[in-house]
Parts: sequence; C-alpha cells; structure tokens
Amino acid sequence: MLETAYLDLARKIMTEGHYKGDRTGTGTHSIFGYQMRFDLSEGFPLLTTKKVPFGLIKSELLWFLRGDTNIRFLLQHKNHIWDEWAFKKWIESDEYTGPDMTDFGRRSLVDADFAKEYQLQKASFDQRILDDDTFAAKYGDLGLVYGSQWRAWQTTKGDTIDQLGNVIAEIKRNPDSRRLIVSAWNPEDVPTMALPPCHTMFQFYVNDGKLSLQLYQRSGDVFLGVPFNIASYALLLSMVAQVTGLQVGEFIHTLGDAHIYTNHVAQVKEQLSRTPNPAPKLWLNPECKELSDFTMKDIKLEGYEPQAAIKAPVAV
Repeated sequence: MLETAYLDLARKIMTEGHYKGDRTGTGTHSIFGYQMRFDLSEGFPLLTTKKVPFGLIKSELLWFLRGDTNIRFLLQHKNHIWDEWAFKKWIESDEYTGPDMTDFGRRSLVDADFAKEYQLQKASFDQRILDDDTFAAKYGDLGLVYGSQWRAWQTTKGDTIDQLGNVIAEIKRNPDSRRLIVSAWNPEDVPTMALPPCHTMFQFYVNDGKLSLQLYQRSGDVFLGVPFNIASYALLLSMVAQVTGLQVGEFIHTLGDAHIYTNHVAQVKEQLSRTPNPAPKLWLNPECKELSDFTMKDIKLEGYEPQAAIKAPVAV
C-alpha cells in the first residue's frame, strides 16, 4: 500500500530517533536523511490511518500557485494552517494590547482558561484579517514564503522570475532537461520569512511519457506536516502532468531532519496501531489546461475512506 512508506518512516523514528532540542522548545525524536517513494498510478497518497482534510491541502496549494503570501485567501477558504505564524507576529507587535499570549504553544496544553482565551484572541485576529484591508496587509502577510519564491523570485536586479511557469514551459519544450527545478530557499530572504521554507526545492523528471517529481525537505514534522506535504506535492505533480500532457509517475520525498515532536508521541502510537485502507483516486477537471484554470471545485478525491482524525498541537 502507498501509505506503508509513511508508516515505516514514523515507526523508524519512534524506534531509532535521537532526542534533539528545537527552536520551539518542545523537543523532538529525529533522524537525518530518509526517502519515501509513491507510485501515483497506484492511487493518491492521502493517509487513511487518520483523516487528513484534503480541502486544506487544495486551498494551500492553490494559494502557493497564485504566488500569494497573505493568509487572507486561506481564511476565505476556511483554512487556518498558517494562522499561527501570522498571529504570532501580531501578538508580539507593539500595537497588540490584549492579554499576554506568549509561550502559547505549551501554556495552552496545561491551562484550559488560557487555551480558551487564546482561541478567542485568534478568532478575533482572523476576522480582522478578513474585514480590514490595512490590518491584513500588515499582519496577514508572511513574507517571501513559498508562493512568492515559486512564482515571483526577486532578483538582485529588481526583476522577478516565475520559476514554476518557466519549468512547465521547459517540460513542454525539452522534457529531457536536468534543470527542471524550483527552489524556495533564498538565503537573502530567509531572515524576513515567517517560517523559512521546510520544503526547499523540487525537481521534475520525464520518462516514457510519465512525469515524476522529487522534493527535498530540510525539516519535516512527521505527524502533522509531512502527511500534508506528501499529498500537496502529489497533487502538484498531478496538476503539472495534466497541463503538460503527461501521465503521472512517482512522487519521491527526500527528508533531511525528519522528526516527531515529543508532544505527538501518543498520537503517533495511536496511528501506528491502525491498518490502512485502500488509497483514494484523484480527479482533476480535464477542462483545466493551465495551472491558473484550477479552482477548488476542479480537484476532487474519489473513494477516500479515512479513519478518525487524531488531534495534536502545532509547535510554532
């Protein structure tokens, strides 16, 4: 089964991972250097041992493909997976006058009243992003994150480069190229990003009429983040294959620091106790001929039968 590749990674970290501190202060169990392969002709690699919300994956990828870096588009699609970083910028600003929300990642786990207040403050923040253009421009923008680097890489000459657009054109013109690469890691921009890119670069490969994609991810939150990354890049591969007239090949996921946070261990054990269901199938609207044609309704899953969701806190 496609899902076995992911479960094997989680199992390996649980049994062989090294304890390491991290920037969030949470602590992780970690291994370095790991690769998973997913043959997309066998199905779409969205986990079934826990429910993964595919709508969030779709809207996030469409956000990237727009070149957008402001969470307003995500909030308009009820997607909150980038909220924490924008909210953190707000509560650490001189303009914020509400209750102290610092160290919220750990405090929310042990203080129910604090957790409730935190959610109220964040809900108010999200609504203000939706309603207030000026506030959204200042506090909703996450800096030069994925969408900007993929679609409008800023050069030292003041120009921008549409990396992904150029790669798609090159796939059509010269499918044997070894330069079908998109990079999100720009050392000059890293200090201004809300979160420096975890998935740092990806490369396409064409053979026998099939398009494959390899992602290099410097850092992977295996319980919460990596399932999203697998599905997101498998979706990206499928969309690019459609607009270039190719069949889907393999998604190859190469990880640097692959880790499980210490406050996710119980959740991972629960997931590993479950047996995967068959992988779903991906449907893309065949009328979409360019990446810009795709909307939420043009991307659907068929036969997705996941087991219950397993909740865990995000380390910010």
